[in-house]
Amino acid sequence: MSSQTASQAKLTTIACFPKHYFLENLAIRSNGSILVTAMNQKELWYIPPTTVDVPINPILIHTFALPALSLVEVEPDIFYICISDVYKTHKSNLQRFDLRGWTPGSPLNPEILLEFPDPVRALNGSCLIAPIVMIIADSVAGLFWRVDLPTDGSELTARVWLKHDSMAFNPNSPLKPPQPGVNGVRYASRSHYFYYTTTAQKLFMRVRVDPDTHEPAAEPEHVANGRMFDDFCIDEDAGIAYITTHRENTIDRVSLEPSENRGVRHSVAGDPLTEQLLGPSSGVWGRMTGEYGRVAYFTTDGGTTSPPPDGIVRTAKVLRVEF
Repeated sequence: MSSQTASQAKLTTIACFPKHYFLENLAIRSNGSILVTAMNQKELWYIPPTTVDVPINPILIHTFALPALSLVEVEPDIFYICISDVYKTHKSNLQRFDLRGWTPGSPLNPEILLEFPDPVRALNGSCLIAPIVMIIADSVAGLFWRVDLPTDGSELTARVWLKHDSMAFNPNSPLKPPQPGVNGVRYASRSHYFYYTTTAQKLFMRVRVDPDTHEPAAEPEHVANGRMFDDFCIDEDAGIAYITTHRENTIDRVSLEPSENRGVRHSVAGDPLTEQLLGPSSGVWGRMTGEYGRVAYFTTDGGTTSPPPDGIVRTAKVLRVEF
């Protein structure tokens, strides 16, 4: 695949975290404040709504017993967060916390809703594909879990939703730590396609979803390859995804249609290498008027996973990225 530098996005640092923080995932609240998980520190952080005076000092709001990964807003200000001991015991659970009426400095009090059964190994990306259906990637087991969210107060259950060779983890990778199998996920509600990345195999894939049963309706389909794809956000209006490449330190623009991704790679940030974008991980669209498709927020690890050429890890960051 040849490389072509696209029009470069504008990067603004919103918040800085200490060195060696792996900022894994984030969610934007309706008021513009941001929740950020620091996986290797087992922490959840809060960033107040951004103003012209940036960067802003983030606020630690909770420390979990195990690494904190992705989080999803299932109702206004009610979040579900994936907690998983990725590298050791593989113990994994889904927790819920309620920010209705919450103010910074108040306790969070997450509630464990579900302990995952075998063959769970490493929960990672997650999203809703319907108001009460959550899909969660398992990066080591190489599969997706489906969690139905009952509205009657009954207990949650988890079952394997889809397993495919394109999701597999590579335990023999020379990279340390080993790169995830299936990783980032997003659902395109208009086309009913569920998109996912598999970092270890350098794949960007999709599978059609039945809008009535919310089950896979076809075999997974190749969309793009050749990069160490991590997480991403999708713009259904433009038919494109903006995907982080984590160890490769870029955000790439990729078409949602497989036929449009032949031969050329388009990097919109990080080519040439920039200190501001070392180890980009997750990205989500802003929620203010006019931001969808134009303004997104991304996490980085400052080179914690893969240090830059000079070997010096920088501070982890949350960035506003204007495309």
